[in-house]
Amino acid sequence: MEDPARAPPPPFAVHLVTGGSSSPDLSHLIQSLDAARIVAFDAEWKPRRRGASAHGDDATPAPPNPPQLPTVTVLQLACRSEEGGNEVFVVDLLAVPLADLWAPLRELFERPEVLKLGFRFKQDLVYLSATFTAALGDDSGFDRVEPFLDVTNVYYYFKGHDRQKRLPKETKSLATICEELLNVSLSKELQCSDWSCRPLTEGQIRYAASDAYYLLDIFDLFQQKVSTEEKKLPTKELASDEFCSPSVLECSSSGYAICSDGYSTSIIAKYSESILLTESGTKARSSRRKEKQKLPTDAKYKEKFDCSTEWQGPPPWDPSVGGDGYPKFLCDVMIEGLAKHLRCVGIDAATPSCRKPQPRELLNQIYKEGRILLTRDVKLLKYQDLASNQVYKMKSLLKHDQLAEVIDTFQLKISEDRLMSRCTKCNGSFIQTPLTLDEAMEASKGFQVIPSCIFNRNLEFWKCTDCNQLYWEGTQYHNAVQKFMSVCNISE
Repeated sequence: MEDPARAPPPPFAVHLVTGGSSSPDLSHLIQSLDAARIVAFDAEWKPRRRGASAHGDDATPAPPNPPQLPTVTVLQLACRSEEGGNEVFVVDLLAVPLADLWAPLRELFERPEVLKLGFRFKQDLVYLSATFTAALGDDSGFDRVEPFLDVTNVYYYFKGHDRQKRLPKETKSLATICEELLNVSLSKELQCSDWSCRPLTEGQIRYAASDAYYLLDIFDLFQQKVSTEEKKLPTKELASDEFCSPSVLECSSSGYAICSDGYSTSIIAKYSESILLTESGTKARSSRRKEKQKLPTDAKYKEKFDCSTEWQGPPPWDPSVGGDGYPKFLCDVMIEGLAKHLRCVGIDAATPSCRKPQPRELLNQIYKEGRILLTRDVKLLKYQDLASNQVYKMKSLLKHDQLAEVIDTFQLKISEDRLMSRCTKCNGSFIQTPLTLDEAMEASKGFQVIPSCIFNRNLEFWKCTDCNQLYWEGTQYHNAVQKFMSVCNISE
């Protein structure tokens, strides 16, 4: 079964830009921007810890400074030319002179014939504008991006959302959108890494580039769907100036080629918008929370509960306490990635039903279902006594290390026949009999995209009985099996 949780390296090369105007890498970037018809953006900055102090351990804190916006240190751009070629750039803003980049970037943001793609990019633009302003002066920010297409809107278009209505407040993450639309999993382990440290690691560069590159793939699906729907329109509507003949929509190795007066123009006219920044929207705001109370509270929790972070046992599924012998966990929202890894090795791992569950909701779920709550939130440990020793605080940060920690702590027995035996999306089980290709194609209609490259490979398809997600035993599946056999110390 093709497991999206362990996708192979992204299918693109990355150009790391670290030089000034005379360097070939910056010249290459500017040439690509000039030739681009679609550009996807993303940005990274050093994450700021709530309540962190810039004054160390001094007994007398200095007067608080006005809040500052984060400094963008990495800018990612994925460029699609009129011929359909893609190029991906990761720009190190700590190494590239901002004065050499400002003019080409501003011109690109405002060029009307270039469609800009992003994922909730307005916040990125605020920080990016503040970064350039701080370095170059008051007139060196960016106040608009147009035409702009937000991938969030594309996602809800696929889901049939009425464009006249406001989008849901709880929007999907980019990782979720990529998994649902492209069957590609974006690892978010490096999202909160320190993007101000140099040199950037290979993992950081790949992570940053992926966030921009896959926006182009999502646009390809969107353009394909729009073109298919518009071909169904009456002839008199297709003959209007708003649409071009379907014959100009040519297939290319990177998706659908861009035609200057074709469906891309139609998409810009019908679906794009503008990002406009006002002066008030570019200023940092002070937090309404009382940080001076938060730190002592967290310190109190840590001091009180650090001594209780070791697992005491037995687990609720242990037959000696009336359990059924099958391990079951609940991973809180901070470590949802661990839940997918546990499912990959055949362990029942649930996640909370909402994004911000209350502690009582988590406790009710582990009581009812006989689970252990896995968390990195030290404050949840105060409920250990109430939860009858059913809360465990994870020590590891990375998902593979967390998986190994759970297996070791709870002495889990992982066998090869249990690998990839649960749905990584919903934790459900698979139907007992594999589907034929025709059955899989029928089950995937309007729900999931099956890559055409696997049609002639005589693969077996499996469907989750709960969420209907399709899987197949492709290259990614076999790579994932080998990886999890290594993590779980399973010999071949």
